[in-house]
Amino acid sequence: MLDPRVTKLAELLCNHSVRLTAEDNLLIHAFDIPEECVVELIRVAQSKGANVAVRLESNRVKAQLMQHMTVENAQLIAKTEKAEMEEMTAYIALRGTHNYAEQSEVGGDKQGIWSKEYVQPVVFGVRVPKTKWVALRWPTPGMAQQASMSTPAFEKFYFDVCTLDYAKMAKACEPLKELMNKTDRVRIVGPGTELSFSIKDIGSVPCTGEANIPDGECFSAPVKDSMNGTVQYNTVSLYQGTEFKDIRFVVKNGKIVEAEAGANTAKLNEILDTDPGARYFGEWSLGFNPYVLHPMKDTLFDEKIAGSFHLTPGGSYPPPGGNGNESAIHWDIVCIQRPEYGGGEIYFDDVLIRKDGLFVIDSLLDLNPDRLG
Repeated sequence: MLDPRVTKLAELLCNHSVRLTAEDNLLIHAFDIPEECVVELIRVAQSKGANVAVRLESNRVKAQLMQHMTVENAQLIAKTEKAEMEEMTAYIALRGTHNYAEQSEVGGDKQGIWSKEYVQPVVFGVRVPKTKWVALRWPTPGMAQQASMSTPAFEKFYFDVCTLDYAKMAKACEPLKELMNKTDRVRIVGPGTELSFSIKDIGSVPCTGEANIPDGECFSAPVKDSMNGTVQYNTVSLYQGTEFKDIRFVVKNGKIVEAEAGANTAKLNEILDTDPGARYFGEWSLGFNPYVLHPMKDTLFDEKIAGSFHLTPGGSYPPPGGNGNESAIHWDIVCIQRPEYGGGEIYFDDVLIRKDGLFVIDSLLDLNPDRLG
């Protein structure tokens, strides 16, 4: 019997996230997802009148493909999938996984080939700028284990997070968008962090269920060469199949000039040397999802943590919210500033706007968990 929460989520994706109509061509891209859940999403999408195409994939199969990836092979896949994507007006990605470390044996050189030859032309060349899209994880026992929760408890958490009142969140986020659009200087202070940069004229984008589920952030980007100082992250970040912790960057005139991550410092610097843009930042964002409070080594959840920010080495999204930085890398790394994680402060043009993870000015109070949850 189909879980009614799946139907509720499918309706949210089709109605709120990508706003399907009979004019749309939708690609459903599913990795390791239960068949009945894909079937239900197809049913709901077709009920809106959309034309539906489906691509089913496996993370284990992809890991094997990636281990011996060549430039020519990546270009062939990119050519095929770019042509497919150019026919679409909407895209829904359901990303399940049985083992989050499935690609841990894929070399950094192979990941670099994939990022350059596939991600850049297909994801950032077509899907992101030219379609209505949303991407989400799918609850699995493996994800529950990452979150240190039982499978039933994690499933409840997952559906609570993914189907919250995003219309309410969107309204509460408008003042933050307006404030970020008027801001020049940003200063971030916290344990191991003293960082300043400009977001003048970059613009900001509220994310309230349209492109990611779960959602709950408002992003901009630093003026490319404006950042100076040090940032110390306090969450574990899973990237390219490897866990990185204690990540610390020293930044001078926008560029990461020192990078360390304990035992994985060499791997970290290898990623940052993928291309010239990888040592600059393409995104800066404030997270405020009231149900996501602790990291679980899954970027789509962790970057939405209430009281967090993420600062992203690599490629930038198109304007508004983008700074023009180009890179095959886009790595959202999260720092939580609530008291139990060490606290911290964020200033806009020398005015304190968030302290220890809570917004402190009147226009932003509705984004705090006690009002948004």
